[in-house]
Amino acid sequence: MNYTFDQKIDRRGSDSMKWKFMKQMWGREDLLPMWVADMDFPTPPFILNAIEKRLHEHPVLGYTCSHDKYWDAICQWNLSHYGQQVRREEVNYVPGVVCGIFLALQTFTEKGDKILIQQPVYHPFHLVPEATERVIVDSPLKWTGETFEMDLEQLRKDVKGCKLMILCNPHNPAGLCWSHETLMEVAEICHEAGTLVVSDEIHCDMLLGGRKHIPFASVSEKARMNSITLQAASKTFNMPGVVASQAIVYNPELREQYFNYIEGTDMDLGNAFAYDCVAAAYSEEGDAWRKAMLEYVEGNIKYMSEFLRENCPKIKAIQPEASFLVFLNNKALLDVLKEKQTPYTKKENESLTDNQIAQRRLEHFYANEALLALNSGSMFGDEGTGFMRINMGCPRSTVEQAMQQLLEAYKRVVD
Repeated sequence: MNYTFDQKIDRRGSDSMKWKFMKQMWGREDLLPMWVADMDFPTPPFILNAIEKRLHEHPVLGYTCSHDKYWDAICQWNLSHYGQQVRREEVNYVPGVVCGIFLALQTFTEKGDKILIQQPVYHPFHLVPEATERVIVDSPLKWTGETFEMDLEQLRKDVKGCKLMILCNPHNPAGLCWSHETLMEVAEICHEAGTLVVSDEIHCDMLLGGRKHIPFASVSEKARMNSITLQAASKTFNMPGVVASQAIVYNPELREQYFNYIEGTDMDLGNAFAYDCVAAAYSEEGDAWRKAMLEYVEGNIKYMSEFLRENCPKIKAIQPEASFLVFLNNKALLDVLKEKQTPYTKKENESLTDNQIAQRRLEHFYANEALLALNSGSMFGDEGTGFMRINMGCPRSTVEQAMQQLLEAYKRVVD
């Protein structure tokens, strides 16, 4: 089938988070929202058809159990896309990837235990452990001047004494796909340290440029036996509101502990539409839509990258290897904003660090000059200073509008 992604849908008034929270986040409602990590494309028709079919055939929205088609779809998808042989008993439903992380913390760690993360990284990686009174150990990624990479020697030091490591594979916000060699080294380091790895692989179906996802559990037997993998169709097929993710655990002892905790806390039951929607997504038609969507998103990213290179050279896009999210490097722009010393100066903000002041200048520029609502790099950790995250999962016309607004603001500040 031919799919179009140019349709512009007005999501205002639909309880869309990116629109509804704008006033709360930025104090104004006239921004173009490109922050929340869902797409503005219509949810695929085969997903909507699955919901309609369920409503038509079963007009009672009662407690709903899973079915074989759901489990078979997950297992077959992993086999055909990643060469991973997954048995039914090795998979369990979880309400979401973040919830899966929370459940793993509750199952395998206690208050006061050390949890390792690698910032800049998806902010719930530190929010969830902090909320459950665990201790965050940050083993930051290393900035190369062009992108981020793992500092494996530093990781080897930092992981000591950590009960659990939360791995982002592929990485959000930088869009990195970790190599087989890097993942093998992480597996070895964590095995030696006795640190369980929870691998968030929610972006695994959205690799760009013909790349192939490497599941953490696939790189070695040590990785397979010392990890929990969290996946979801929700991000790829734009249905996070359905609330459906899955956990894969190969180690039978870890699996028994984890799945028993999930069942015991009543977190193993999806809503009335979850199972049918996932089965519809992990299908031939779903794969065709996924490929078409990724081709369109790659076009958006290419357009934005070229636009910035030609018109706003002090803003550079880290070329993502996965996902529709792009991390923008504004370090050169910050030098200009610092010279102007507006709207934030050290004198006016004695309690703030230099990094915090710099980031506030950047946030002010994007929101109040360019009229764009983006994710601030600081939400991903102090290592995100100088960066902003932008969402390319939208019609090309939205990207064009955003770039024009950015250019006008850029000229006022830089030229």
